[in-house]
Amino acid sequence: MVRFTVLASGSKGNSAVVSGGHTRILVDAGLSCRELFRRMKLAGEDPAALDAIVVTHEHQDHVNGLAVTARKLGIPVYFTESTHRAWMRWLAPRRQMTYAQWLEQCRRQAAERRAETDAPEEDAECEDPGCEVQTVQPAEPAPPASPKEDPTWLPAVEYFEAGRPFAIGDIAVSPFTIPHDAADPVGFVFASEGVRMAFATDLGYMAPNVKAQLKGVDLLLLEANHDLEMLRDGPYPWSVKQRVLSRVGHLSNDAAADFLASGYDGQAAYVILAHLSENNNLPELARVAAERALANRASLLANRLLLARQHEPLSPISF
Repeated sequence: MVRFTVLASGSKGNSAVVSGGHTRILVDAGLSCRELFRRMKLAGEDPAALDAIVVTHEHQDHVNGLAVTARKLGIPVYFTESTHRAWMRWLAPRRQMTYAQWLEQCRRQAAERRAETDAPEEDAECEDPGCEVQTVQPAEPAPPASPKEDPTWLPAVEYFEAGRPFAIGDIAVSPFTIPHDAADPVGFVFASEGVRMAFATDLGYMAPNVKAQLKGVDLLLLEANHDLEMLRDGPYPWSVKQRVLSRVGHLSNDAAADFLASGYDGQAAYVILAHLSENNNLPELARVAAERALANRASLLANRLLLARQHEPLSPISF
């Protein structure tokens, strides 16, 4: 059996579970570990059955509970290399220091170098013939940092590249590049037992490669982030509004509807609208825009339209 469960979707946290055969994958971990486990149990998913976590990009609403969840379950995390590096920089930013602190650090390092230069050689020939030369054993390598010492520590890390399919157990994963303001953001198409499920959120516009990836899928999770008028009249600073509206921002209700009306092949049994903004959208507005787009094409009337929620999981969708 193949199953798709949205645990949370929105600006405060995103996560879903994809199941196929004997494999269970967590897609993003934008909630705390405790909350992820709670929602999985509400949806009838067993956290202990998860085999891996795959990450779309490093923004906090997609990785907030990543490290703790992976450590708790002892499972690998799949990133692109650039996303992994960006995530590590976010968790362990470089320490800032004043000019005086930098000078003091330079003096201390210089003093240490002088001390090493002035120290007698350990293996120099002993002047006293009766003395014994002691062999200095090489130091043992330092043990790896513990999770408490290193917030970026994970049980295992696996890298993938956009455009290069790979497999995790019984699930084939096809990552594709999406236009978003992150290091190396991706969407996914998951396939198992002949069922294909697409995951496409956090994209500023429907790029040609994205449209191509979303053809022939049985389930489509698509971003409908904001209503244009609500965003323009809303409380966000203008700089943030520009970012959301940009080609590396988020997909509006109108943009999602345009795709459903003209670029979508209508093959999915389920269309899930996701990543709705709590400040700049209403579920009713997103639904109406999508329903109008689907209603204008008779071939799409069989599609079932669902809205992913921020504060509770959707009922699992099984095939």
